[in-house]
Amino acid sequence: MEFNHKSEHSRQISNKLIDQSRLKQNQYTLSLLQEGQRSGFISNQKAYQIQVEMLQVLQQLLLQHTQGESSSVTTETAEGMMTSLIYAIDAYTLHFKNPEEALIQLNNKSIKEIHSKGVELLRRYVDETKQLYQEVKKLKLNVPVDAYQMTIDESLPVFMRHYDIIFEAQNTMASIDYPLAVDDMRLQGVFYIKQYLERLQMETSFCHFFSYQDIMYILINFGKINRFNYQIELFNIFELMINNAVFSLMSGGKATHVRISEIQFERLKQMLADSPADQRAKSVHESISQLQESLQTGQALTDYINLYRDTLVQRVNNAAEIGSFEKLIIREVKEHEKTMVFKVNENDRMSDIKMRNLVDRVLESNDTEEKVQLIREHVVSLHDYLDLLHAGCLFNKEYDALFASFGNVELAILAKIVFYEELRDGISDFLDMIAEGVETEKEWKIHYIAFMKQLDDTQIKAVGLLAHEINYEDISFY
Repeated sequence: MEFNHKSEHSRQISNKLIDQSRLKQNQYTLSLLQEGQRSGFISNQKAYQIQVEMLQVLQQLLLQHTQGESSSVTTETAEGMMTSLIYAIDAYTLHFKNPEEALIQLNNKSIKEIHSKGVELLRRYVDETKQLYQEVKKLKLNVPVDAYQMTIDESLPVFMRHYDIIFEAQNTMASIDYPLAVDDMRLQGVFYIKQYLERLQMETSFCHFFSYQDIMYILINFGKINRFNYQIELFNIFELMINNAVFSLMSGGKATHVRISEIQFERLKQMLADSPADQRAKSVHESISQLQESLQTGQALTDYINLYRDTLVQRVNNAAEIGSFEKLIIREVKEHEKTMVFKVNENDRMSDIKMRNLVDRVLESNDTEEKVQLIREHVVSLHDYLDLLHAGCLFNKEYDALFASFGNVELAILAKIVFYEELRDGISDFLDMIAEGVETEKEWKIHYIAFMKQLDDTQIKAVGLLAHEINYEDISFY
């Protein structure tokens, strides 16, 4: 009789539809219960029973967490475990094609059983995520972008090792720095990491349509145009590549030809500036469709590119409104656009042993002039200068003596490091920059700013001009 009663009830509610716009991705089950009650899918009595059963399962988890010794834990721990419990229940209710089917399960099954099935699903998702991670690792681009490399090599493995399905299923257990072109930050736990890897895999696969030389061409010139060190900044590689591929098509080139010539740039700038917003949007849409057809992107990547499409349209429109496409369309920064090039030879770096010996000799000396002479005779690499400045072997006026031994080029290079943010943002008045200084705890930077303030305005301006002309890849200090 009980079975027949449940079947009849299931048939009754399966004929109804609920308003899915009221459901939340996070806390899916709770919003489902609320909508179920509102729509008559589930009785108030049943909803109350489900909440009681959740507390009963939580009590069992608390005993499991304390290994049976006690059910008393901090409020924060209990709340976290309840969130984890609901997360596992969500995993089960979310895997049904429609919310009506999920409500039938909530009506007919115990929360203990649903939670158990949700945990099983989470274990499967974790296994799929680990397999996906291995595929992303194999695809990984060999590019010197720290956030990209560290996310794949360090951050994601932290999740694989420490994800706790039972007690902290809602936590990602990792700090993900590399930004996706299209991200959904509403997701949590394995749902987020799995989606992150799926999208990272698609983005990386797209980048493999282009040669390593073309990718590096885009990265290097992206850094030059924005006046920052691209290796340590947070940006999305896929966005840079797809943008230039689209602009190439819009200017009459091919999808795989991401190097935009000066002629193409001027043509694009004129065309986009003269077009109304709806025409610009149409041009972007048509070029993206052409790109997808040309590269044969496949359904999953095609759908993902379509998610990004409106973002590119907005950026094109924003660039047209301010009348500048210089930072959106990446083109080669020609050599005549800068007056000098300064490179640091990695081979000139000192060994760790030699550096330690030098630091010891500098510390042992009580003569400022001797210290400066020791440093200038033995150090030629900027990396070594920075190591030595961080070593704390100079004191007070000794910094001034060392900086006074530098030429304007060396002072400009240090300015690129001390005033990284200000120079990156294109602030042109270097005199004001020196006068205002920056907040820093680094002793050598404090002394550098103080030293620069002592110079006459003519020399400060000269150093400032050099600092604006030096590119970060030319000095390679990081």
